[in-house]
Parts: sequence; structure tokens; C-alpha cells
Amino acid sequence: MKKIPEYCVTNEADYLNRRTFIKKSVGLGVGLAAFGSLPSLAEGVQGGGLFDKIVATDYGKGLVPHTYKEISNYNNFYEFGTGKRDPAKNAHTLKPAPWHIEVSGECVKRGVYDLEDFIAPYQLQERIYRFRCVEAWSMVIPWVGVSLASVLKTFQPTSKAKYVVFKTLLDKTQMPWQKRPTLDWPYTEGLTIAEAMNPLSFLAVGLYGKTLPNQNGAPLRLVVPWKYGFKNIKSIVSIHFQETAPINTWQDQAASEYGFYANVNPNVDHPRWSQARERVIGRGSFFSPEKRKTEMFNGYGDEVAHLYTGLDLTKNF
Repeated sequence: MKKIPEYCVTNEADYLNRRTFIKKSVGLGVGLAAFGSLPSLAEGVQGGGLFDKIVATDYGKGLVPHTYKEISNYNNFYEFGTGKRDPAKNAHTLKPAPWHIEVSGECVKRGVYDLEDFIAPYQLQERIYRFRCVEAWSMVIPWVGVSLASVLKTFQPTSKAKYVVFKTLLDKTQMPWQKRPTLDWPYTEGLTIAEAMNPLSFLAVGLYGKTLPNQNGAPLRLVVPWKYGFKNIKSIVSIHFQETAPINTWQDQAASEYGFYANVNPNVDHPRWSQARERVIGRGSFFSPEKRKTEMFNGYGDEVAHLYTGLDLTKNF
């Protein structure tokens, strides 16, 4: 994977030192629980509560994550408001436990699963990924979660399962902005089965070694790092396998602006702004923000470009 220059992200040397220590310890068969007395380095989070036995992977090796404060206070989550600071202020109404996920469609093992049972069979991993918003800003985020492919294979999708469709919770009490016709609720997103089974695709349940903050999509969200951020659906309650391509929420809202694939492509501008460069959150000043060139597939081309062989990515955007 290509490296992003370190000046583009917040330097948290202590966090990386801890991560290296954890990775070595796991290699020796020692779980994170043994180090529960160590202070949390997730900035803005008090106390312990780290998940047990999180495996530090090589995903994002060389990248330095943004701070917890930046990641959890600059969000798009329209169920809690349209401003970037709104979700952090308003998402306290979300109740991420108990939580259930319905699995349906073209698969053998359909059913409704408790989140704990849904995640329990898999080893939690830490993966540091670049995050690129369609609005031309970016971050680097240390997610905690499980391989999407591993989870989906458990449900034994049939040969008719060509697409995987995800839905966000629909609850106007917990998500008050769903009372407004900003979007056609519930929020819906989909991947081709090949995209969903790609090794990079990830289901996140935490970041910085902690459970996901509500504003970041608690308790379960999708992470596909080569796609624009709106593809990374939050607060998932439904996974459905189907034969035909779904119409995703933003695709339905403005098809000329937001396509099904939503791959990061600096050569295809949004109708209202350029995608050639991106503003790195927390870098530079308000009047002179630091920017970097946007990379094709957000820098993950070696891992995912083969998924789009034969497609014109200026039309299939």
C-alpha cells in the first residue's frame, strides 16, 4: 500500500508506540486484557475499557492517525443533523445496546442476530485506513473491527447473491433528524459481492481501541477505504443479499452527483467541485488549509483496481 506523507495527519507517537507494543505482545500470546492498567491514548476518552485481544495488523503501516477528537467531532451523519459538529452534539439519543442485525435474501443462514453473537466468532483487528469524503476532505482513522468477507461467508450466500445491501436503523426517536425529509430514510448502501468480499472491506465496531462513538456510526458500520465516505454506512441493522443492483440513498437523491460505485477518482469531478485535491482535516489554518493530491482509489489501487476491469470509471462512478 502506498504511504501518505506524515505531515498530512496528526502525530501521535505515543499511540504508535503503544500499538507496536500491543502487536509484539499479541505475538507472544498475551492479550490486551493484561495491560488494562495502561491509560487510554484515545484523546478525549476517559478510563480504560479497551477490547480484549485486539490484533494490530499491517494495514496502514506507516500512517499516523488523526486524533480521537478530530475523528469524533467532524462527521457527516444526517440522522443527527447536517452540520459537521451536529452528530457529536446530537447523537447521544442513539442507544447502541442492545443491537440486532437482520440477515436476509439470497443466503442460507437468514435470521436476526444480536450484535455480540454477530461479532463474537471473529478476532477483532485494528486497521488504519485513509478516509476520503466526497466533499474533498480526508482523515486517517484507526478502526477496530472484523473482515466483512469473513462475516458474510458465515451466512453462506447463494450463487444468486450478486450484491450486498446494508441499511441504517430507522428510529425517529433515536435519530431525530429522520423526522425531516432531508433524505429518503432509512439510509441504504450496497456493494457488489466481489467488493464486499475484498480483503480491505471491513465492519468496524470501534476506533482507537474503544467502542465506536455514536457519531461515528455505533455500534456497527461499514468501512470500504477506496470509496468515498458516504458509502461507509453507519449504525447497520440490516444486511441483505440480492441478485439485482440496489439504488443507494445518495444515488436516489442525486444520481448525477453520486453513483453506485462511489470509488475515489481524482479524474472525475463532482458537478460542483473538483476532486483532484483534498483538504486534510486539522492541517493548516482556516484560511489556508493544507491540501494533498487525491489518489486513485484513495491509494488502494493495487488491491482493488481489478474489481473494475472493463468498466469506464468516468461513467461508472
